[in-house]
Amino acid sequence: MREAESLIMNSVEQFCRQRLGGDEVRRRDEAHQPPYDLVPAMAELGLIRAPFPESQGGLGVSWSLFCRIQERLGYHAYFAGSILNRFVSFGGMPIALFGSEAQRAALLPEILAGRALIALALSEPEAGSDARAVRTRARRDGARWRLAGRKTWISDAGGAAYLLTLSRTAEGPGRDHALTAFLVPARASGISMTELPKVGNNCMPSWDIGLDDVLVDDAARLGPVGQGFEVVTGTLGFSRASMAATVTGCAQAALDLAIAHAQERRQFGRPIVQFQVLRHRLVDMRIEVEKARVLVYELARRIDAAEQTGELSAIAKIVATEALQFVTEHGMQILASAGYARESAMQRYWRDARLYTFGEGTNEIQREIIAGHMGLR
Repeated sequence: MREAESLIMNSVEQFCRQRLGGDEVRRRDEAHQPPYDLVPAMAELGLIRAPFPESQGGLGVSWSLFCRIQERLGYHAYFAGSILNRFVSFGGMPIALFGSEAQRAALLPEILAGRALIALALSEPEAGSDARAVRTRARRDGARWRLAGRKTWISDAGGAAYLLTLSRTAEGPGRDHALTAFLVPARASGISMTELPKVGNNCMPSWDIGLDDVLVDDAARLGPVGQGFEVVTGTLGFSRASMAATVTGCAQAALDLAIAHAQERRQFGRPIVQFQVLRHRLVDMRIEVEKARVLVYELARRIDAAEQTGELSAIAKIVATEALQFVTEHGMQILASAGYARESAMQRYWRDARLYTFGEGTNEIQREIIAGHMGLR
């Protein structure tokens, strides 16, 4: 088993070195180039199929190993780990867990082969952290549904085949039973998309989406009517484990860059790493990265053991994303002007990191989830 895992990790590392070198990652960032062209190679390596059981066309790889894969991808380029997370956690997992037999038969092979990306269309102008406040509506029209509303800040929607769209199918804002999930073809009539300019994460485009009387068959419904909230939240343990692992890889890369600079940069006749204040700052950065890594691997272990992960997934998301912010903030201070230069990887880590504490569920909401598990509400 260890030999097989070593072979997989060696293949991942070789892929990263061939396709995600420092100059190439910088070029993609400056060109705002999404990583969709990398997906066929990732699929060929089996990365998308990795955590799915063999009965569903997967490789049956443990989540412990999958998180190591995600961490390594994140070390080289966050966007590589992010696109893999979308195929696995927002595409394959919802269909594997909640899809009908027909949906699994038709869509899982396409997703696992990297041919069908699914974007999670959850956030709205008035519904982000408060996902139960969704206003996009779906009303029955015979054997079909008509959807109308607006979604915003939807990552990778422009490259998606389907939008996993949470919609209101009954009255009663704020009630879970009023929400239903649909797999809406991204090019369906009535859908309009506008790309949103951002500060960072240039390789992960975000979109504002209008749904104007979009007609879909009932076969597009994912899960029972009224259980859309469960469909979306039921896969968050996977997505947060994947995200936390990828973020941890980014944090390690930023730490390594800071260490290398501190060892090479000389001031007052000696390398700046010899100044205790900087040594201790680097130690504190290392501590934050290790805390994140330990939590990620424990979360993966619990997923593998089919244990409850709601509370720990929230903790791991908080710790990993805040560790990355801590490391990049201090990394920028250590590199100083060298880090502020456009060609520096540190400035990219720094500006990209700002997204993750509120992307995919704000850290404030994660703390509310944890409070609920503690019985503090």
